[in-house]
Parts: sequence; C-alpha cells; structure tokens
Amino acid sequence: MKLTDRPVVIRDGRPQVTDQISDESRKLTISGAILDAHDAKTDRDVMHITFDSLTSHDITYVGILQTARASGLEKFPVPYVLTNCHNTLCAVGGTINEDDHAFALSAAHKYGGIYVPPCYAVIHSYNREMMSGCGRMILGSDSHTRYGALGTMGIGEGGGEIAKQLLKRTYDIRRPETVLVWMTGKPRPGVGPHDVALKLVQMTYANGFVKNRVLEFAGEGIANLSQDYRNAIDVMTTETTCLSSIWETDETTKRYFEDHGRPEAYRKLSVQEGAGYDRMIEIDLSAIECMIALPMHPSHAVPIREFKKDPARYLNETIDRIRKSTGKDASSLLSLIDEEGRFHVQQGVIAGCSGGVYENIVSAAKILKGKNTGNGTFRLSVYPDSMPVYKSLAESGVISDLLLSGAVFREAFCGPCFGAGDTPANLEFSIRHTTRNFPNREGSKPNEGQMSYVALMDARSIAATAAAQGILTAADEVTDIYEEIENCPFDRSIYDNRVYNGWGNADPSWELRFGPNIKDWPEQPALSDDILIKVVTHIDDPVTTTDELIPSGETSSYRSNPIRLAQFTLSRRDPAYVPEAQKVMDRTPVQEEIDTAVKQIRESGFAVSDAMNICSAVYANRPGDGSAREQAASCQRVLGGGANFALEYATKRYRSNCINFGILPFTVKEPADFEKGQWIYIHNVRDSLLNEKPFEAYALKDGLVPVEVSLGYLTQEEKKVLADGCLINYYRN
Repeated sequence: MKLTDRPVVIRDGRPQVTDQISDESRKLTISGAILDAHDAKTDRDVMHITFDSLTSHDITYVGILQTARASGLEKFPVPYVLTNCHNTLCAVGGTINEDDHAFALSAAHKYGGIYVPPCYAVIHSYNREMMSGCGRMILGSDSHTRYGALGTMGIGEGGGEIAKQLLKRTYDIRRPETVLVWMTGKPRPGVGPHDVALKLVQMTYANGFVKNRVLEFAGEGIANLSQDYRNAIDVMTTETTCLSSIWETDETTKRYFEDHGRPEAYRKLSVQEGAGYDRMIEIDLSAIECMIALPMHPSHAVPIREFKKDPARYLNETIDRIRKSTGKDASSLLSLIDEEGRFHVQQGVIAGCSGGVYENIVSAAKILKGKNTGNGTFRLSVYPDSMPVYKSLAESGVISDLLLSGAVFREAFCGPCFGAGDTPANLEFSIRHTTRNFPNREGSKPNEGQMSYVALMDARSIAATAAAQGILTAADEVTDIYEEIENCPFDRSIYDNRVYNGWGNADPSWELRFGPNIKDWPEQPALSDDILIKVVTHIDDPVTTTDELIPSGETSSYRSNPIRLAQFTLSRRDPAYVPEAQKVMDRTPVQEEIDTAVKQIRESGFAVSDAMNICSAVYANRPGDGSAREQAASCQRVLGGGANFALEYATKRYRSNCINFGILPFTVKEPADFEKGQWIYIHNVRDSLLNEKPFEAYALKDGLVPVEVSLGYLTQEEKKVLADGCLINYYRN
C-alpha cells in the first residue's frame, strides 16, 4: 500500500501525479458530482446538502425525535429508517428498551417512517439492501454509515444533524477534499475484506491522511471483489476518520440491485477523464496478508504471520499502550503464549455490518466444515447481518455446519460491537470480525477490576483459529477450502411481511407511545456576554474516544433519559468527572471559588454581569474518535458543560455534536493552561463568536494570564446555535 501526498489527475483512464488541480477537476470526481447534485447551490463557500434518506437505530432515535419534536416536527420530509439492532436485549433495564421500540413504531405511524423490528437487520445491512442506490446520499446517526460500494455516499453524524434534516434544514459543510483509492490485483486465498480494511486503517489513521476527506475507490482491482467483499471493506473506512466513501460501480453492483428487486437503483459510476484528487492511496490487493489488529484500536494492525513469529514483542507493545491509556496492568496477556510459542485465544465473534455479511459467514463455515471448536475455553459466536441473510444461510445448510462445529448461531444484533453481547470473561482474549476494539468496548470495566482484550481479524482467520480450537491461525495457513461463493439469495417478503413502511403516509392523529424512561431534554441557557469556565478533567491521552466520553454497553439502555445517562459520563476514564461537574452546575459547593474568580476579574477592570454563564469544561488532546453518538457531547451539556478545550478534534462529527448541544469546541495551543481545577474567563465571548473576533481569554492564576483559544471555522448557523445555547433553542428562536 502506497500513500501519495500530492494531487492526482485521471489521464487516459489512469491516475497521474500532478502539481495542482482545479476546482473544476474536483467536480469531475464521482463524489464531486454526487455532492453537487445534493447541494442547494446558494453559497460559494459552503455546501448545503439535503439527503435522500435518513437512518438511526435504537440507541439514538429517541433523542433525535425528541429534539425534532421540541423544534416543530410535523412529518418526515424524506424516508427515515428506524432500526432496532443495538438496544435489542430487552431484559436489560426492565421495560425501557422495548419502550423505546414501541415509541419508534408509533413515531413511524405518526410522522411517516420505516420501522425495522428487533433482530431483523443491523442498521447498515437494511440500508444496503433496501435504501442504497447509485448517486444517492444517506445520513445516519451511526458512525459506520457507509454505503459507498453500492454507489451511495453515506455520512455518519450525531443526532443533531438528523434532526436538522427532519426539520427541512441542510447539512452544511465546505467542499471536502477527495482521496483516490486506486485498487489493483486480486486478494490471495484466505485473505478477506477485514484484512484489506485493517491494512488501510493502519496506513492512514495515525497520520490523519484521510481525515474528514472522501475516499473514492477505483481501479481494475475492484472487478476482482464480490459485492459483499466490497461492502465489508467500505464499512470500515470510518476507522480511517474519513468523511465518506464512494466506489466505482459495475456489473457486480448491477447484479446486487437486481437480486434485491431494485434494478432501478443501479447506474454506472466511474472515474472521469480529467477528474482531480487531492491525494492518492494505491492498494495492491495481491500483497495484502491476513491481519490482526491488536488492542486497543483497529490501526494497531500487523500481519498474523509476523505476530506469530514473535508474539511476546507485539504483546509487550500492547501492554505498554494499555498501561498508558488506562493505567492498568495487562501483563496477563503474556500468559496466553504457551511453551511452544503459540498464542491462545478464548473467544471468536463474527458479527454486525462488517463481519455478519453472507459471504463472510459462508467462508467461515467452509473452513470449519468437518472440524470442531473443541470443548475447552474457546467458543465461537456468529451473528448474521439481516434476517434475509439468516434465511439463506439456513436453506443452504451453512447454519447446520456451524452448529455441528460447535459455534453458536444468533440473530441480527450489533451488541458484540459495543459491549452489549458476548462480553469476554476477565483476562480473556477475543478475536472479532466487528468494527472496533477500543478500550473497554467489549464490555469490561477496568475501574472495577475487570480486564479483557479484543483484537480484530477477518472471519476467515477467526474460523481457522476456531478449527485449531483457539490457537491463533491465519486463514492463509489453511488450504483447499476456497471456492467461488454465489451471491446471497434475497427474499424481500421477509421485510414486506414484517417491516412497517409508513413513508408518505404520515398520520398526525397517531399518539406517540412513551415509556417512563423517555424524557425530554432539560432546558439549556443561551450563551451570555462573558463566560467563566472550570476545567474539571484534564486528559493527556493522544486520543479520547467517544466510548470513554460516554461508555457503550449497559449505558445504552438509558440513552432515552438524558439526565440518567449523564451519570455515566467519563465513568471509565475519570470517575471524578460527574461529581466535579455537578459541583459547578449546582454552584453552592464551589461558590467560594466563584467569588474569588469574580473578584479577580473585577479587579482586572472587567465588569461582571450576574447573568454570566458559569460552566464546566473537559480538556483532552484529541477527543471524539469513534462513534457518532451525540450523547458523548450532550451528557457533558446536561451536567453543565459549556466548553471543551482540545489541541484538535478527532472527528468532524464529535465537534458537530458539541456545537449542536451548545458546547463551545475550543482549540488551544498550550495544554498546561487548562489543567484540572483551572478557571478560565472569556470576555465578550458572545460578540467574538458572532462577529469572528479573536477571543479574549484568561486563565485565573496569580492575576489574569492571557491564553490562546480559537473556535476555527463555523458556519453562520453554527454560530447562532452556539449563541442560542443548543439546537433546540435555535429552532425555538
């Protein structure tokens, strides 16, 4: 894999490095044409995008609908798919998960939505099967909203951006740069889509090569990939921190849409002569090896062959990373190497939008056929990505083969990807074909003495390891098992008979069905002229994920209740955050500190209004990697958070979430100015925000010490949202 940090232009059908590209050549890209087709074209500097459809799952849709309702929602202006694939375990938290499902079904009736019942499909599989189309754009409140291999630009954002679309507002963004991903060659036997994806993430994540850019896949190598293979690579592009993705389409794509009863959704998309790209990635598929992404990020990927040569070396590097990130000792990993130097794992999982596709599961079953996982500590769970896939696997005998091998076969569910299913035992090692292996994402709680570890691998290598009864094995070590796999037979009647499709048939008289855990957003204040901020936590990690800002897993059940959910904020990273933030919000516990700060400010010649916002803030070097979930920001706001300070923000979507909930997303130059307990005063903050003036900010030390803060580029609407205090206030105003 090769990265070229120079512009590239298509000449004679192939990419050529050049010195510069024009704006017109950028518009000739596939993504440029799609973006232009969805842009209102009312602004030269900012694109105002309207999407063809929207999608959310049962962790996010209640908050989105509550936001939109409070802002004047009447009916859904475009198809809105509400899936139930995250909070599916309805025994967790009593009735509250199923209450959310009942709420969503009633909302689909009232506003004209599409309701996919629990266990029927993971969010992205339903949208691939039923909503994608060449040239379309889909916005989802899940970070892995990626349908580029089907010619559809998918973007994952926080719920506030979905609410805007429901209220007929636009998604506003400056035209993104585009990175050409030129594919050649053909994958080796045993190398699966996760191997390609993990190599791509490893090469592009840490260096920010594709951050907030669009990946455009092209080249003769695409023809050597099945549609399932392409889809499974594409969904992992989120882990590179790119904005979106799009692929060339061909006869393989056409057949996919025909097989799914939607031939009209296909049209050929291909790179155009003269199209210009800002950067390029070249992938020789024949050079990709079977990979393993070690804890605690998909970018920590190495070839399994290399890992097996010297597992102690790689595990010691992992132990060091874990200690730096969590402060916990992970030296137990070394005990998983036996006397012969073999590495033993205790669990395998194939699931979700990346792992649970038909071809992955069939490939795994072929490797396991006639073998077994043993009756020791190793166990294997397999989750298909949709009920039509489940039916096809059952009719072909694949499920029977997996069951005979010792695997457990389950329903369509995203839980293992975020700690709501198949959580390993303490000190166990799990290999998973899922999307992420962030700290504690598998469900463990290190602050309670629990530690387990997750590595990402392709389904084929997981099956090879299962056949070796837990001894780490790459799929390319297994021979004579590879053959062409037919496309998944698709029976649409499964959806027609059970999915509620109310698009175009809104019934305003339909009563919404609420449960006792479904609560409205608490009122938030508008931004005052000046602001006084206490930094209540300071995180020095290179990156802080959304899972650390608000844990996944069992907390998901409370995401319809903003106040209750907020009690989990930063609980696995800084358990002191919630009580410290509440002290600032309640004022009384820190009144003496406030009085001292106000006295300092007045003695420095500033007038202080009684209406001045007093709030808390988080400092983190690079917060927001990972999920699109808006609760990573909203929980801070519910606890009185008014600002974040960072060197930079890991993703656009987390920064957007902060803005939509009224949290000022400051960037800073000197982390030392924002230590825990530090008070920050910003004079004329509202005026500076609205009129693009430099911020006059001070750290309250021995007197007022100037500090440098900035908000970076903001659209006019984003400025008004921050000034009004949050998105709901903005719409009310």
